[in-house]
Amino acid sequence: MTQMLGYIAAMSLREKVEALLPEWERWYPSLFDAADDLGIIRAEVCDPDSLNLNRRHAKVRQRAKDAHLEKWGGKPQE
Repeated sequence: MTQMLGYIAAMSLREKVEALLPEWERWYPSLFDAADDLGIIRAEVCDPDSLNLNRRHAKVRQRAKDAHLEKWGGKPQE
């Protein structure tokens, strides 16, 4: 299903693959394998710390606390 975002039509991954290779299911076991081979998606190297959910969630919690203090005042709890 194509969604209109302003004047740009956003295509799903399936639509992109089918536009390049209409019968991809005959050749590939999954949509992701086809998209990878066609160059639609690709792996990117990222910082290993960004994958650690504990650290990511700690940052989100800290931002929420900071926003609360900014809006409602008070002093940080220890």
